[in-house]
Amino acid sequence: MDSGKKRWAGRFASGPDARSEAYTASIGFDTRLIFEDLRGSVAHVRMLGKQGIIAPDEAAEIERGLWLIWDEAEAGTLEFTLSDEDVHSGVERRLRELIGPVQGKLHTGRSRNDQVINDVRLWTKRAVLRLTGGLIDLVEALLGLAGDHAETIMPGFTHTQRAQPVTLGHHLLAYVSMFERDLDRFQQSYARMDRSALGSSAMAGTTYPIDRTFVAEDLGFGGITRNSMDAIADRDLVLDTLYGCAMVAMHCSRLCEELVWWSSGEIRYVTFDDAFATGSSIMPQKKNPDVAELTRGKTGRVYGHLTGMLTVMKGLPLTYNSDMQEDKQALFDSVDTIEAILDVLPPALESLTFNADRMAAAAGADFSLATDAADLLSKRGVPFREAHEVVGRLVKTCVDSGRNFEDLSVDEWTAVHPVFAEERPPLTAAESVAARDIPGGTAPNRVRAALGAARERSSDVRAWHAREDQRLSNVMKRNSTGPE
Repeated sequence: MDSGKKRWAGRFASGPDARSEAYTASIGFDTRLIFEDLRGSVAHVRMLGKQGIIAPDEAAEIERGLWLIWDEAEAGTLEFTLSDEDVHSGVERRLRELIGPVQGKLHTGRSRNDQVINDVRLWTKRAVLRLTGGLIDLVEALLGLAGDHAETIMPGFTHTQRAQPVTLGHHLLAYVSMFERDLDRFQQSYARMDRSALGSSAMAGTTYPIDRTFVAEDLGFGGITRNSMDAIADRDLVLDTLYGCAMVAMHCSRLCEELVWWSSGEIRYVTFDDAFATGSSIMPQKKNPDVAELTRGKTGRVYGHLTGMLTVMKGLPLTYNSDMQEDKQALFDSVDTIEAILDVLPPALESLTFNADRMAAAAGADFSLATDAADLLSKRGVPFREAHEVVGRLVKTCVDSGRNFEDLSVDEWTAVHPVFAEERPPLTAAESVAARDIPGGTAPNRVRAALGAARERSSDVRAWHAREDQRLSNVMKRNSTGPE
């Protein structure tokens, strides 16, 4: 076969228009699948030889050639051209140059359709493990900060207004909960994508006596796909990953928004380290929280990829359509973006300096202890709605007179309600925080207990990550014969 001809050229009387060739080619971006493509072909040709579909010596020669291409890819000397069309055809062309016509037997019992999606499955499994590792690092950075600030008092907010005092540790643990859900999502999506699609062929399976389970095990998959048509048409694994990336981006963006706000001159709860801030080209005094701001901004591009891919898939009939070629750039860029965020955020967080005194002073301001006063009345038998109204009137009185709760005399408290003659509500933020001593509450002892539980969960996820990462690392070694 002429190495310059397309692999599908037999049906066509002429070659493609140069503009059409450039428009339909994916070689400009799918070369990122090179190692997954080579490893999938190694597993496939081993199976062909084992099953006697091709001669064992032919299978061995093809595998030898594939590992030679692997070496070239690792060395950065492997070159593709636009005429290769995609990474899969480029590998076949180079393999023929290295070992001759026997290369043509590699594609026996396989279609580019199942080859493509299997490459994507293997690449995405590895990507999800990288993202999971980055998330674990982020969670552990937050746990370190939360441990340092289990008793640091700060205002909690609703509607961006001071609401009730909390501890900074409790606030940071809220983000730990968010990122733990992200870890759950990635683990669940990893389990769903952990199926080999090879053997589905173009869309109906193949007539050759292949061993799909052998191939799956050689590639470290947990099993095989159930339906050949679904295997070819499925891009749920891509959408799962894009959705997981979008959720991580959203949670990181919310955290970074608070850090930007807290670092402002008006709030001054936190200061960014010089290593994770930038200056102004004209205003010498400026220290800008660029890492946090860029994280907010990058969230939009990740959302865009998810929305774009959902739109691509919404009207596609079974099975393969070239529209699906749009999945890779969206997937690659989203993973790259989240990896970059997860690389910079943990050290940026660990370098923060919190102004504990300023946060504590703000925690009791703006009548943030009003709920404690209403709760005290309610505990003494006053219906809560009545107690709410009583304390609301008290707040208005204080606002009108320019005073706070701590400025009131015993007689004034008694005049508000007889209960207050016997007992006053908490008048400090520390008392208020300590009183919220329930599971999931902000009391320092509950924060420390939550920290311990979160550290155990993080350790469990890290152990899972290490096991799966080792399995895939074994698969992707030169001359690998699958997981050890």
